[in-house]
Order: sequence, then C-alpha cells, then structure tokens
Amino acid sequence: MLLSGTALLQLAVTFPCPAADQNTTPTAANTPPSSETTTVLPEVVVVSRLDAARDEIVPSLGATEYTITQERIDSQSQGANAPFNQTALRLPSVAQDSFGQLHVRGEHANLQYRIDDVLLPEGLAGFGQALDTRFIQNMSLITGALPAQFGYRTAGIMDIHTKNGASDPGGEISLYGGSYDTFAPSLQYGNTAGKWSYYFTASSLHSDLGIENPTSSARALHDYTDQFKGFGYASYLIDDTSRISLILSGAHSDFQIPNNPNQTPAFTLGSLSTFNSALLNENQTEQNYYDIVSYQKTADDLNLQLAVFTQYSRIQYTPDRTGDLIFNGVSSKVDRSIISNGFQADASYKLTDQHTLRSGLLFTAEQATVKTTDDVFATDALGNQLGTDPLAIVDNSRKDGYLYGLYLQDEWKLLEKLTLNYGTRFDVVDAYANECQLSPRINAVYQATDATTVHIGYARYFTPPPLELVQQESIAKFANTTNASEVTTSDPVRSERSHYFDAGVVQKVTSDLTLGWDSYYKIAKNQLDEGQFGQALIFSPFNYDQGEVYGTELTANYQKGSFAAYANVAYSHAVGKQITSGQFEFSQEELDYIAKHDVFLDHDQRFTGSLGTSYTWGGTRIYADSLYGSGLRKGFANTQKGQAYATVNLGVEHRFKVPGWSDLKVRFDVVNLFDKIYELRDGSGIGVGAPQYGAGRGYYGGVAYEF
Repeated sequence: MLLSGTALLQLAVTFPCPAADQNTTPTAANTPPSSETTTVLPEVVVVSRLDAARDEIVPSLGATEYTITQERIDSQSQGANAPFNQTALRLPSVAQDSFGQLHVRGEHANLQYRIDDVLLPEGLAGFGQALDTRFIQNMSLITGALPAQFGYRTAGIMDIHTKNGASDPGGEISLYGGSYDTFAPSLQYGNTAGKWSYYFTASSLHSDLGIENPTSSARALHDYTDQFKGFGYASYLIDDTSRISLILSGAHSDFQIPNNPNQTPAFTLGSLSTFNSALLNENQTEQNYYDIVSYQKTADDLNLQLAVFTQYSRIQYTPDRTGDLIFNGVSSKVDRSIISNGFQADASYKLTDQHTLRSGLLFTAEQATVKTTDDVFATDALGNQLGTDPLAIVDNSRKDGYLYGLYLQDEWKLLEKLTLNYGTRFDVVDAYANECQLSPRINAVYQATDATTVHIGYARYFTPPPLELVQQESIAKFANTTNASEVTTSDPVRSERSHYFDAGVVQKVTSDLTLGWDSYYKIAKNQLDEGQFGQALIFSPFNYDQGEVYGTELTANYQKGSFAAYANVAYSHAVGKQITSGQFEFSQEELDYIAKHDVFLDHDQRFTGSLGTSYTWGGTRIYADSLYGSGLRKGFANTQKGQAYATVNLGVEHRFKVPGWSDLKVRFDVVNLFDKIYELRDGSGIGVGAPQYGAGRGYYGGVAYEF
C-alpha cells in the first residue's frame, strides 16, 4: 500500500483533470500488563494493542482534535439517550440548526463520519439521526488543516470508536422518557468468547416532538415520530497480530411534518378554495443501513487496515395532496434513495526513527435514484391559475457516481521537539462532472515546553457535491405551471476547491487545567452550500463562485478528582458571492443581489458556545451544561441575523447497589431549565422554507439495570 512520490504523480497524470475553475485525545493503552493478567485475559490485551495500532494508521497529525469520552457523554444532558447531534453540539465550533443539522466552523454540512477509522459513505440527510450515541466508546472532532488521509468532506471529521465486548463487557436494559410523550427503551450488551469479541445495541424512540415546532406554542401540531435503531459489532482474533471485524447498523424513522395554523389558501382545487392548515397530513419516512467488514494486521513496523463497506439510504415524502395544492399550488410525492459500495485501504510503515510513511486509497461507487410525482395547476403567461384540476408530472432520474482517492505522506521528526507531517492526495470524482485535483498538505507540530504545544498547517481541499442531493428536476417540464421557476438557468453543481490555513496552541496550565486556542482561514472557489427549496425537507446543493470562511475558537478543560468542567467559545465569519449553479432555485432579484455582494452563508453564526460541569460524590453524579448561539442568518439574501439564545440543562444520576443483584442507575434531566423560547429559523433566508423553534422545557427520567 505504500507508494512512492513518483508513483503518485504518475497516477495523477494517468487520470488527467479537466481545466479547473480559477481535549487531547487519550491514546489506547499499549503497556503490557502483568503476566497474571495476560494469562487470565489474553484476548482483551491483544484487542487493546490492536486498537492502539489502528490509531497509528490514521492519526490526526497536527490537525486540531477535540474528544468526548463515555464519561463526558454520561455527564451531558440526557446522557446516552441524547440524539447524536446533541452530543456533537458539546464540541467547539459546532453550531445548531433545525432538522438536526450541524455546522462546523462556518460550513454547511461538509462533515465526514468514520467508524473505527473506516469512512462511512454518505446517506440522505433528513430529520433522523442514523448514528446512536449509545454505541460510542469515544468520539473526536478533527478539524483544521487535515493530513492527507482525509478527503472529500473536510470541515470536520467525526471520528467514532465503538464499544466492543473486550473494553465494555456486560449489558444494560434502560427505560427513559418524559415530556412530549417521550418513551425510549434500549438494550445493549457486549462480551468476549474465546477469540471473539462482540457488542450490540437496540433502541426505539416515540415522541410528539419529532421535528422543530414551526410556532412558538408549547406543543407542536402533527409532530409524532417513531424511530428504531440497531447496531452490532463483532471481531475475531486471527492471531496476536491480526483480526477481522464486522459492523452492522440500521435506522428506520417515521416523521409527521408539523403544521403551522392559520395559513392563507392561494389556489382552488375543484370546488375547494379553503383548507385548515392545522389539519395538514404530510409525512416522511427515512431509512439508513450500512455494513463494514475490515481486516487489520500489525507486524513489526507495519500497520495495515483493509475494509469494504455498503450503505443504503432512502427518504420517502408523502404530501397532503389536497392541502398542498390549495396552499402551494404543488403537491410533491418524493422517493429518493442512494446505495454506496466501496473499498478503503490504509497503511503506516515506520521507515526509521525519524520517518513514518502512511499511504492509502479509497474507491466508492454510488447510485442515486429519484422518483418524483408533482401535481400542479396550469397557469397563463402571468402565472395565474388556469382551471382547478391538477396535472400530474412524473420526473424520475437515476445517476451513477464514482469517487477515487489515494494519498501518500511522511511524518518526519525533524528535531526532538519538532515534527513535520507532509504529503499529498489525489482525488477524482466522476458524476455530474468529471473533476480531479492533486492536493498538497503540510503540518508542523512544535513541543515548545512540556506544557505547551504549537501547531500550524496548510491544506488544499477538493470537495465534490453530494451525489444524492443534487437536484435533477427537468425545469422545462414545469413551464406554465404553478411549479414553474422564475429563473430557468441551472448550471451543474461543481466541486469546491479551497486553500485552508490553521494555527493553534494547547497550553497545560496545571495538571488539572488545559487551555486551547485555534484559528483558521479558508478561501474557496465554487463554495458549496445547501438549501431546502422544495416541499420535501431534503436539501439541495449549489455553488457560490467565491467563498471566504474564517474564525477562531477557545477551549478550556478542567478535571480534578470527582469534579470536571469544560467551556468552548467560537467566532465564525462565512460569506459567498455570485450563485453559479442551481440558479433556478432562486428569484432573479436574489441572483442579481448576490452577484454584486458578499452575502452571509445561511449557516453563518457569529458566536457559538458550550459549557458543562459535573461532580460525582459516592454513587451520585450531578451535572449541568449550556448551549449558546448568537443566531443564524435570515431575511432577503441573508442580510439579517436571527435572535441569540442560551439554554441551560440540569441533571442528576444515582447508582443504587442492590444486594444480590447488579447495579441500578436512576437519572433525572431537566432540558431548557428556564423554558427559553427561541427561534432557530424564521422561515426566511436563502434555502429556508419554514420557521423552526427550539424545544421548550422538558422533564425526563430513566432507570437502567446493568447485568
């Protein structure tokens, strides 16, 4: 798997590009245990060593890395019962948006997810969280100037290491619920058997707050959700230096689309010209399934991991035909799916005491399918409705896409305290456009003192648009209908190409307190963004001709005995200019304005913050945390800013010792303690379809039995 620099450049020539547009992570223990322990639990020791070896294949190498451990998850609001996106919001520079979206460092999505160091293919982004917080052993957000092994989605890497039977033996049955008709039972269990290690979890969720309320009322109308998740991990030790692993995961979620009362009808269907918008019945079903099979080998100075993976993702949106036609003049039934298959190989080789080479490749084949039926009314040249009987327009499409990537880099220990990591990756995307790029990367890490670490880096990035989200509608089919576009231009969405600079310092003030500072600057061509333009709550990508994103973040972590605390604050500035693809999604007035002005990206939030604290005394843990956002963009062409908000959450958990039985854990959580009513979106801005409010105060409790 190790390629010379010459070989890498030859491959770049083989695939010529079309002309381009102008918290410190704790490491796994690898110290051999006592001979007595080795005799009793040899498989656990080997698993630990292999985990440590795997981490050496694709380390962060000078990028900025923040980690959440199981202890931190247990000490956050709702613990492992919290959705994955809520857990991620406790990381620096992660901004909250509606529909469970996450924005990192001023970017819309552009997040890559890795499960045990294997890339998780992209699925369709909906309301549900395909990943379950329960199976996380630890999770790191890696940002900044990323080393060459990370490509495609580069705003941040969500690097998730899963629980397994060796590190997390035993099981737990949990019942959790409370406000908003919430009921969430779950089961998890892990163990070892000879050379086998396994872990699985299954959970369900019922709630009447599936999606953000479009009004400020205490209860949303028509907002039930039922969600089911399952995850399984199994590994087999071939010998002391190799193993094969299998990961299986599935998520199925049903959502009602919440209603906004007192809306004004705009069209007539047959003899109907009125409809109560509080009685609309729109629904969305989401499915996400993936599997990963990997082989790991470590031998002397060589570490290797090979993996194959598959993901299937589907979203089905069912409209309220009568109501949607009367209010919007269009009723869209949408069925989108994508299936992805791929192969990934990564290797590291310690060439000398000063040089460690790393190399790898990735291949992914995707097929996106879109089935859409739109009921619309005919219109005259002025857009006035002609007749009251709708027309059905079928617009189906299918597209194959391929991603190829390979990289080579060298970790060079120049001096005892100075390490240089440099390399390059070459990426090809063959989908709506055939594009490629050679992307150099370089990072320097300087251990100024035992307590001070400085890093600085540069990365060239190449970010293809997500195949599954690219809008494929035939604009001409909707001419002279109520779904006609004011603008008929639709240039293809292209890959973003950017230069990224990052620098930071980590200072260990005392043995208990660590402070961090990091700043970044990105300048982009074909800046990618996404918006929700159609009736179905599915996002569509588009390009700005130019983009500029910069910001800074400060972090603090304190741990002393049974007391722990953290705080994060981040500043971000993200703008773009001139829409160059998907123009039909915009009005002509918006296009003209954005062509002449730098406009804020819709996910730009100037200040984002999070903090939390916990204290454990005996069998009792008390904890509190808070989230802050200065407001996302709104108004014509994002020229205005939404309201700022801060929410506070409290909780307590007690572990009961039951004689003759295993421990029993009881917890109680109060979410949004002060019942802060805050608006994430007001329904205006680029690519925003409806208002969304954050959840009000909620009371939740649960009991978990360990066995």
